[in-house]
Amino acid sequence: MRAVTFHAPGQVALEDRPEPELSERTDAVVRIDATGVCGSDLHIYRGRVRIEPGFTIGHEFVGKVVAAGDAVTRVSPGDRVLGCFHTACGTCFFCLRGAYQKCERARTFGHGAALGSLQGTQAEQALVPMANMTLRKVPDQLSDEIALFAGDVMGTAYHAIAAGEVRPGDSVAVLGLGPVGLSAVQVALAAGAGPVIAIDTVEARLGVARALGATPVHLTHENPRDAVLGATDGRGVDAAIDAVGHPDALELAIRLARNAGNVVAVGVYAERCELHMGLVWIKGLTLRSGQANVIGHVDRVLGMLAAGTLDPSPLITHRMPLDEAPRAYEVYDRREALKIVLTP
Repeated sequence: MRAVTFHAPGQVALEDRPEPELSERTDAVVRIDATGVCGSDLHIYRGRVRIEPGFTIGHEFVGKVVAAGDAVTRVSPGDRVLGCFHTACGTCFFCLRGAYQKCERARTFGHGAALGSLQGTQAEQALVPMANMTLRKVPDQLSDEIALFAGDVMGTAYHAIAAGEVRPGDSVAVLGLGPVGLSAVQVALAAGAGPVIAIDTVEARLGVARALGATPVHLTHENPRDAVLGATDGRGVDAAIDAVGHPDALELAIRLARNAGNVVAVGVYAERCELHMGLVWIKGLTLRSGQANVIGHVDRVLGMLAAGTLDPSPLITHRMPLDEAPRAYEVYDRREALKIVLTP
């Protein structure tokens, strides 16, 4: 089968790989119909997150089950399914407390040995461990490319807004308007938040945020702190979402949050980061970070997508065949795309 493999920073290739086979009773094999290029993939592409050369990358997928072990009871061959970006056993200490992203046996698709040596999903087929927890049937009314968002991007955005304890009438600032940031804007608005202030430097992304109903603020042409204080009677926002994964974004999020507010860092951090702990302490902030609990949220997110409450279709800027994956990464690296959907 064809698969997209990482070889060196800035270098991915389409190569032949053996078709996956069931190895555990809880496994399934899925034929991929749609997969995405994600910001996390870009960290791998740029060499910020290191994986082994030749490893198949990608962690978003929708497809049909072609085989399932005899312990898989929630899906069957022929079912159209969505996959979460991480697996979970459902029975360990952390799973029993609902922290599926910290499962003692968790593995992440397409991230190499550091996250479980689970081959990625930018391929024609994928092996899916712990399929009862990892897979969900896709509602009939959802297209493949819309359902794709529930397994990572929109699920991560939902996690960010939930972790920020956003309630109707709360104010929210979202820093970084990639697919996760723009999805967080949508989820915040769907939760009844307002104002929702969307901060970035790319005019096209600010325009999408405006169309969604947020207040766009240019990071360098405007003063985000002045904009936030002006919109919140000088208090700062109830929740500030760092969807970038950069120390400067985290610093700004801390400064934009009100006293006793929430800061949620869902952007990927792979290095040490200097934190202004004195500011966090004196403001009494709650700071949350880490991988999103997508398995914990996926059913709600799928329901909201099916109902039309959330609609990520404006975020899809490119649809490309799997054969063009190397070019897709080049386009994404130049920030010329929001979301790229690849079809084998």
